[in-house]
Amino acid sequence: MTTNSVPVDDADAARLLLSETTGLLLDFDGPVCSVFSGFPAPVVAGQLRETLAQGGHNRLPTEVQETDDPFDVFRYAASLGVKEARYVEAAMRAHEVEAMATAEPTIASHDLIRAWSKTGRSLAIVSNNSVASISSYLHLHELTDAVDVISARTDSDPDLLKPNPYLVEIAVSKLNLHATQCIFIGDSVADITAGLRSEVFPIGYANKDGKLDSLSRAGARMMITELQTIAALAAASRGEDQTP
Repeated sequence: MTTNSVPVDDADAARLLLSETTGLLLDFDGPVCSVFSGFPAPVVAGQLRETLAQGGHNRLPTEVQETDDPFDVFRYAASLGVKEARYVEAAMRAHEVEAMATAEPTIASHDLIRAWSKTGRSLAIVSNNSVASISSYLHLHELTDAVDVISARTDSDPDLLKPNPYLVEIAVSKLNLHATQCIFIGDSVADITAGLRSEVFPIGYANKDGKLDSLSRAGARMMITELQTIAALAAASRGEDQTP
């Protein structure tokens, strides 16, 4: 699939889609905020490697030693054993919570969350980040009451994370909706894959160069490059009949 086959920043297509949508699912890191904007992910990855070293794992594969992604270190820890997975996940969770104080909100994300909530429809955050960090962020920005469900990491098993549809399916179930009533905005191939596997309508948020192509190839059924249009459409729909 190429980007030419998917609507990109198409306000009319988005308006029609939103009029038929009951549940909005949002990935967290990207569509809501930049989690590690003030606490760089490479620093976190390095600290997780130190956590492994303290546990006696000093010789790491080259790809784990050089990665900037904390999740790569977490997945490697899980391959070592349950104990390693638990203590590395706990360390990552602590770093994520610390990062919330400096996480930079995505432009229009808070507007979208508040506007959607005011329509009376359901909203869930679906993320590989920890529930603790997301709860902290929502509290910090006074968004807690606008989010109905947080479906995110509570376990030290990385196999439950996206692209596994598990977290998406949990969110849909907790919202008491059918997957076909929901859209899912995500900025990664894992998001799009999880959305397709759970039968929600996946929207690719192309917030960086190259993502229009990669997310559309992954199967995104609509593409956006900013959230302002979606937020404005949600705000404009307040008071309309939202009965599914």
